[in-house]
Amino acid sequence: MYYSQFLSRVCMPHAVLLQPKESWNSKYEFHVIIVGHCTKVPRNSNLEKLRSGYLFPEISRHESEHLQKNPDASLIRLGIGDTTQPIPDTITLAMAEQVRGLSTIQGYRGYGAEQGNMALRKAIAGKFYQDMGIKANEIFVSDGAQCDISRLQMLLGSNVTVAVQDPSFPAYIDSSVVVGQAGELEEETGKYGNIIYMNCGPENDFFPDLSTIPRTDIIFLCSPNNPTGHAASWQQLKQLVEFAEANGSIIVHDSAYAAYIRDGSPRSIFAIPGAKEVAIEISSFSKFAGFTGVRLGWTVVPEELLYSNGFPVIKDFNRIVCTCFNGASNIAQAGGLACLSTDGYHDLCKVIDYYMENAKILVDGFTSLGWKVYGGKNAPYIWVHFPGMSSWNVFAEILKKTNIVTVPGRGFGPAGEEYIRLAIAKQAASEGARISLLARSVDQLQKAKESICQAYEVEVSIFSADVRDYDAVERAIKEAGPIDV
Repeated sequence: MYYSQFLSRVCMPHAVLLQPKESWNSKYEFHVIIVGHCTKVPRNSNLEKLRSGYLFPEISRHESEHLQKNPDASLIRLGIGDTTQPIPDTITLAMAEQVRGLSTIQGYRGYGAEQGNMALRKAIAGKFYQDMGIKANEIFVSDGAQCDISRLQMLLGSNVTVAVQDPSFPAYIDSSVVVGQAGELEEETGKYGNIIYMNCGPENDFFPDLSTIPRTDIIFLCSPNNPTGHAASWQQLKQLVEFAEANGSIIVHDSAYAAYIRDGSPRSIFAIPGAKEVAIEISSFSKFAGFTGVRLGWTVVPEELLYSNGFPVIKDFNRIVCTCFNGASNIAQAGGLACLSTDGYHDLCKVIDYYMENAKILVDGFTSLGWKVYGGKNAPYIWVHFPGMSSWNVFAEILKKTNIVTVPGRGFGPAGEEYIRLAIAKQAASEGARISLLARSVDQLQKAKESICQAYEVEVSIFSADVRDYDAVERAIKEAGPIDV
């Protein structure tokens, strides 16, 4: 069967309907146009259950359509959370040396170990899991955390039950749908019938009330959370580990943003006693080291983690890795080793400080408009509340009126409705340009606020609009130094 006009909507579709239905009219919201020969091979029924496009390509599509209608628009991109700062040369020089070595007899290397370079595995264990009892052979180096989510889903299979934070990173739900764990989508709620959605909002400090959560085999938890920016406290993670122990569950803990934690919250689930018997951890160099394009991550599977029959989970995960993966690029791994060197790690910490200063300025700027803002303290994400409003409509109105790209909270799950997420933005060319951009964004968002409120017949006063102080904002910017906006 040949299809046209919908390939971009098929790529990694998202578990929750992302936008209104006016352009979709089949059972699964797709226009399918048959223009050629059909085979006798049926489509994977699980893929038919996915809805609309994967969140971030959808954002890019809206951005492109906006630029087509407004070719002279100068966008401020606060949407897709890509890194923007150059990788420190202490790291790129190590990768360049590895590349040059590939052209020599002495330096050439072909296939490496599927589990990763042992020197890098030891360095990860020493840097991130010191005094936690994690051994190098329990660390599997990969091409990124998102790829490892799918490998773990292949490991776990279709017969397990799953709980996810709501809101949460879209890949947890999408991969659950693909492997057959999710059940049918419930149209009214936007939830899949076999997935337990753990509400994580300001009313429960963005951490699930475990007393209300039924037992599941697998619990996905991201800390610091994408999109809310909340980092789970030691006590919260302790409760989760005890909950998993009592229920015989496995926690899949995503710590991709752990390097951004500033308040002393645990950077690993394995800081909690007993976690090695109930948890797997995935992590990444992407946001920590600016490796979003280089691609490097890791997964920790402790030897103590056992299935119900006593078989070690690590043995099966090793089999999955060896079957599906030939190992991370040796160039990327050379960069990973350099990241964990004394000089490399020091340089990266300065870049992370830069991003977190940027987050503070964004929080202060949006708070100055009277909006309720969360996050930005332990992660580079800001979570902004628009009470009673559709997040997709707010996203569209802000883009239309201000040329500012955000991400609608609904794309992260039903509990993300009424919120938008802001992320790392494109680097300004100079300090003066950066200040101008922030002042412009604050001014434009003030106008957008009025437009949004009028559209929803909401009183502007609920936002406490008259609290702006542009001089104070600019003073704060100058004091903070160069910020990426």
